[in-house]
Order: sequence, then structure tokens, then C-alpha cells
Amino acid sequence: MDWIVTCKALILGIVEGLTEFLPVSSTGHLIVAGSVLGFDGEYEKTFDVVIQFGAILAVCWEFRRKIGGVVAGLPSRPNARRFALNVIVATIPAVVLGLMFEKAIKSVLFSPVPVACALVFGGLVILWVEGRMRAAGGVMSNAAGNAAGTVAVSTARPARVNSLDEITLLDAFKIGCAQCCALIPGMSRSGATIIGAMLFGVERRVATEFSFFLAIPVIFGATLYELHKTWQTLSMDWFGLFGVGFIAAFVSAFACVRWLLRYVASHDFTAFAWYRIVFGLVILLVGYSGGLDWGD
Repeated sequence: MDWIVTCKALILGIVEGLTEFLPVSSTGHLIVAGSVLGFDGEYEKTFDVVIQFGAILAVCWEFRRKIGGVVAGLPSRPNARRFALNVIVATIPAVVLGLMFEKAIKSVLFSPVPVACALVFGGLVILWVEGRMRAAGGVMSNAAGNAAGTVAVSTARPARVNSLDEITLLDAFKIGCAQCCALIPGMSRSGATIIGAMLFGVERRVATEFSFFLAIPVIFGATLYELHKTWQTLSMDWFGLFGVGFIAAFVSAFACVRWLLRYVASHDFTAFAWYRIVFGLVILLVGYSGGLDWGD
């Protein structure tokens, strides 16, 4: 393998692992990074999908006890069967739409400018949702602080779903529909599922964990699908590059997942929203100023 190409694969693997589970769009970052590095052909798009498998294995390892408990409990535990069914139901909408519009999405939206627009728009949505959450929390605090209870100031309610076992089939289907937004590169699969789940009444940490579990069938299926389509045309060098990207994605994703679970315990997603907006605007500025040749 060419060592320069190998370094590019390593960099992209790290980018994938660090961004897959943050609400900033790993696909969008890979498209932009690939354009900057000159790593953006048809096989490179397959590479971007395949290395996501490394990131998802990091989640499987982090949550191995939960996954093992669900699998072991399928024959006898209703909670395990309900959780597995929720994941399946939430996965179906994105799979159906992805198969229907795959070619159109790859031909039209897999370039930096559409990604930049999606990054900015998604950032604005996160700011709007977090603003709603803060407003509801502030009003509830005021209501709780009114000892006399004489003023009815809000219809706001705390999170309706506070554990993975409380997610209903309807909740799962709605979260799955929100996940479909991530078919647009730059929107972010994790961002769409987490923010969508929060809007539907799921507590922030629970929404984040459910987003991790939803990634398993989606990314695993996408990886197998891409390899099935292209494996006969790939050389051994490409399989070597997949290995480099896979390992880099696994290690960086493992660190990122553990950090994110600690982060959401005491922070909202406003910082990620502003990052998306600034990053998207920088991409547009660089592209339209001619700083990089990103084609059409």
C-alpha cells in the first residue's frame, strides 16, 4: 500500500470514530475530509461506509452486557423482546428510504456544499430544540418555586421516558422516522435520533443510548450492502486500507462514546450546534472563495 494513501485512510478512520456518535454528522465530515485529502472517488465512498463498522463495534463492546442480556433474555423476558422489537421498528423507515433513494442521494448530495447546508440547518434545529428544553425547564422551576401554588404558569412536563425499557413501539417508530433525516449527508444520524427522541419526550441520556443501539443494525447492514456490491472489484490494497480505517475508527469511537455518555449527564448539545453552524459556514466560504476545488 502507498504510505500516503494509508495515512489518508488512518486520518479518515479517526474522523469517522470521533464524529459517528456526536450530533455533527460523520458522513458529512468524511465527505469534506475526503475532498480536502483527494480521497473521494467511488471506491472511497465505499471505504467511508465500511469503516463505520469499526465505530459500531466500539459501541457493541461498550454495551456488551446490555446486548448480551437482551439476546439471552429474548426467549423468556418481555422487556428484552420489546427492546429488540423497538430497535427493529426504528430501523425500518431509514432502511426503506435508503434503498429507494440511494443512487439519488449519492449522486446529488455527496459533496461538500450540500453537506455544509445540512450542517448549518441541523445546527439551527438543535439550537431551537435546546431553547425549547431550557424554556420548559425554566418555567417548571418557577412553578415549583411558587410555594403557594397560586399561579399556573406552564403545561410543560418532565421527560416522559426515563429508561430504555419505557420506550414504546410508537416512540420507536417516531424516532426511526426522525432517523430518516440522516439520509441527507450532513444532517447526522445520531443528531437526528437524539434530538428527535428528545422532542418526543425521551430523556437526554436515554435518547443518546438508544441512538447508539439504533446505529448497530443500520451501520452493520450498510457495510454488508456496500461490500456485497463492490467486493469483486476491490483489490487487496483496498482491503488493507479498510483494515487501517477500521482499527482507527474503533479506537477513536470507543474513546468518544465513553466521553459522550459523561458529557450528556451535565451538558446539552448547544456547543455541537454552534460547531455545526461555524463549520458549515467555513465550508461554504472556502468553497465559494475558490480556496479548494470542490467541483460542482
